[in-house]
Amino acid sequence: MSAFVSPPAPPSTTHLALPFFGDEHRALAHDLLPWAAAQRVDERDDRAACREWVQKLGDGGWLRYCVPAASGGALERLDSRALVLLRETLAFHSPLADFAFAMQGLGSGVITLAGTPAQHADYLTAVATGRKIAAFALSETEAGSDVGAMAMRAVPSVDGWQLDGEKTWISNGGIADFYCVFAKTEPNAGTRGITAFIVDATTPGLDASEHIQVMAPHPLATLRFDGCKVAREAQVGDLNGGFKLAMRTLDIFRASVAAAALGMGRRALAEAVHHAQHRKMFGQTLADFQLTQARLGEMAALIDSAALLTYRAAWMRDDAEARGAPAVGDVSAAAAMAKMCATENASRVIDMALQMHGGLGVKVGTKVESLYRDIRSLRIYEGATEVQQLIIGKSVLKG
Repeated sequence: MSAFVSPPAPPSTTHLALPFFGDEHRALAHDLLPWAAAQRVDERDDRAACREWVQKLGDGGWLRYCVPAASGGALERLDSRALVLLRETLAFHSPLADFAFAMQGLGSGVITLAGTPAQHADYLTAVATGRKIAAFALSETEAGSDVGAMAMRAVPSVDGWQLDGEKTWISNGGIADFYCVFAKTEPNAGTRGITAFIVDATTPGLDASEHIQVMAPHPLATLRFDGCKVAREAQVGDLNGGFKLAMRTLDIFRASVAAAALGMGRRALAEAVHHAQHRKMFGQTLADFQLTQARLGEMAALIDSAALLTYRAAWMRDDAEARGAPAVGDVSAAAAMAKMCATENASRVIDMALQMHGGLGVKVGTKVESLYRDIRSLRIYEGATEVQQLIIGKSVLKG
């Protein structure tokens, strides 16, 4: 089964004229669109498919946008607008391709932000070429949104650190070559007692064999650390500075989650338009009915309103970075608004598209059916909708 079935119509590029984007972003989109449309990957085995996508994305040069220029990246620093354009386009064609791309950036983002020159050399160049698959290991059974409840421990050993505990819901679990892992180094200090470490997949004491099956298949696993020893050089960033480092990493990629939702929403709208124009009913097409036209108009407005929030959030983060300003406050709130609105709006759009398809909408193998499953997790991971509401609410109260 091919992942990239030619869509009914290519995605619009009119948004590239918006002032949020520069010439480098327009050039990126110009090259990406024909490449994306030409790709074919058999996705029946999600783990094999993810490995293939990483290789294709690496060979195509797209993973270079996951790392800074000093480590072989395409741009001087991680650029949220480039990530947004890449994820929106990839998700339009294949949510699994988007997943493979995003995890290369998220999984290595900690190293980009706070890694040593040696860590950059050992990992980031390999991430940019697709030679190493990255993973971000933060969540635990009792520590998802409440990161301070983390139970995993890292204690000093003779030559470095010993890690003990579990991580779960880890994307790329079981196929990653390395994990950026967060553990408590001050167990009673809450979020102020967390430190980040790089753990290679082959490290003794690490078991990633317990795979997690979900409704829209992609590689997930529970990681178990049992006397897992890493060198002192495996620590990333400051001791007990892991929470801030994790949040900074997530801030970079939160707007790109919104972009992935946009890509899926745009694809659902394209599928709905195509179906409405070709489905004959009562001597006319489905598109001739005013009710259909009204529904399509609602879907388009939901997508475009979320798109503006998404592009604004990415621009605000990049602008703050360029000015050397901390990406906090209004920047975080803008990213939260984008993530919340784009994922919720895309879910509504996809549901409407499925309804418009009637019985075909729930037939396994149709695009809207797979999109219906693909979109659901985006309202949960990297900060559930309810968490985004809290971030926005607190910002409003402070403002």
